[in-house]
Amino acid sequence: MDNVERESIRIVLADDHAVVREGTRILLEREADFSVVGEAADGDEAISLVGQLRPDVAVLDIAMPNTNGIEATREIKRKWPQTSILVLTGYDDDEYVYAMIDAGAGGYLLKDVPAEEVLHAVRAIHAGEPVLHPQVMQKLMDRASKPTVENLEVSAPKNGISARELEVMKFAALGLTNSMIAAELDLSSRTVQTHLRNIFAKLNVSSRTEAVVQAIKIGLVEVE
Repeated sequence: MDNVERESIRIVLADDHAVVREGTRILLEREADFSVVGEAADGDEAISLVGQLRPDVAVLDIAMPNTNGIEATREIKRKWPQTSILVLTGYDDDEYVYAMIDAGAGGYLLKDVPAEEVLHAVRAIHAGEPVLHPQVMQKLMDRASKPTVENLEVSAPKNGISARELEVMKFAALGLTNSMIAAELDLSSRTVQTHLRNIFAKLNVSSRTEAVVQAIKIGLVEVE
């Protein structure tokens, strides 16, 4: 029992609709490796709970009373950057998508996704992998001057990022997982994770999603 508890992914849920929180909690707690440690009905409560409980993942809606999900995400990532943020919302408006990613969210799902995608998303962002609803990914790509994935190329080293880190960044931008990047570059997954941490620090971001967006925006990953 104690071993299971130590290995569980600890989660805080924040949504102003009690029935949504209840349904999400039931879904998550069916999984042996998940533990919902707290629930919040608004952004202020979400910030407070994350501060008290230090969960691995916070699942947040955007439209909440008092402090909204965008401001809550920004505050949580500022104070407790080790907590990953998964957005689970009904909104796919451009301004919400951009604001949540810029605030530090590591994943963004719409509430119309199948239940298994939510489960996968929690595990993925806890492992440092980006999770984006297809519509959201398209918006981010459009924001970065509509790059064509097949034509992504790595620019010369800049911003203090090494050539190897840029190679890792290229594959991250293509959506490959850490293990897939490791296979492509003949590295260990741990080495890839280390490169990504270094990239996060150099780009002043806290998630793969932010790193990819920032890399495209500043020209680290370019379209020819």
